[in-house]
Amino acid sequence: MIRWRYGTVTGVRGGWRGCTELDVDVEAREGEDGFSCRGLAYDELVGVPEAGDRVLLNCNAIAKGLGTGGYALVVAVPDRLPADVEGPGHIVKARYTPMQAMRLAVDEDDSPYRAAVEGCEDLGGMPVVVADLHSALAPVLAGVHATAPGAKVAYVMTDGGSLPAWFSRQLDQLSDRLCTVVTAGQCFGGDLEATNVHNALIAARVVGGADIAIVAQGPGNLGTGTVWGFSGTAAGEAVNAAAVLGGRPVASLRISEGDARERHRGVSHHSMTAYGKVALAGADVPVPDELPADLEPKIRTQLAELPERHRQVTVDCSGLAEAMLDLPVKLSTMGRGLDRDRVYFVAAAAAGRHAAHIAAHRD
Repeated sequence: MIRWRYGTVTGVRGGWRGCTELDVDVEAREGEDGFSCRGLAYDELVGVPEAGDRVLLNCNAIAKGLGTGGYALVVAVPDRLPADVEGPGHIVKARYTPMQAMRLAVDEDDSPYRAAVEGCEDLGGMPVVVADLHSALAPVLAGVHATAPGAKVAYVMTDGGSLPAWFSRQLDQLSDRLCTVVTAGQCFGGDLEATNVHNALIAARVVGGADIAIVAQGPGNLGTGTVWGFSGTAAGEAVNAAAVLGGRPVASLRISEGDARERHRGVSHHSMTAYGKVALAGADVPVPDELPADLEPKIRTQLAELPERHRQVTVDCSGLAEAMLDLPVKLSTMGRGLDRDRVYFVAAAAAGRHAAHIAAHRD
């Protein structure tokens, strides 16, 4: 289940909010040579390792050659344990695992925000952009601010990918463009914690003061290539949550011209399943006015298969590519940038632009 290894920190590479990146020499075991690799420590969980520290590691990601999460994760610094943290909060994330962590959620009794969250009856039409992949966050945000520079945007991170929000460098780099980050369900490490997506959206509105919310999983999408076997089905569930709370769901399409896998070319089967089968409430579906000429017939055919409860809206995408290039983050999805999969990023930015228009015309 877990490949436990001991290692020694040989250097600190740097880090970002909540994380320390390390160089680690992993000790040999019987029948296995030692090796050197990158390590990652979550500061609030294990403390901040230093050169010379002996560390306990989880090396599953190294053994499986994972891309997004290809680190040896620091489980503990046994000889230099961090101090106990006292304070309110009894919501357990990563429950009943060796790494379960206690967090203060906005909706529990000890939270200073409990009354505001409990007293919120609906989102008042707040647009909620729902996306399949974490890589959509930056382009959606670019689309919002290219259209409404002053809009306050919250990010609600769901737990289909990374559990710690700290893993995302994008969140660190985009922090000054987000009014708050709310981690929902089993994920943690946001500015605010919530029990589920519903209260996360409420917290984004009444605590974060958001005009617009973006809902997407953290880094590390899970997919098995089967119709239902992917973590992005949660996008359809987020549409339902936004609708039942009186928000305005905006379904960001995952479209690709650069993915070699047929199931993701044109409109990904993830979007077709999440919005076509899982989402029972209607949503606005922004469609960019620029589509690859060779894929446009296929995309139009796919869009015609979406249920009539959704409202397809053509969005003017002028200036969106330039807005995305001005972001402080590198655009990347499955290793492809704007030059190799332009329509993926433009479609996400179009969803952000449409949400900005909705926010500007709310009563």
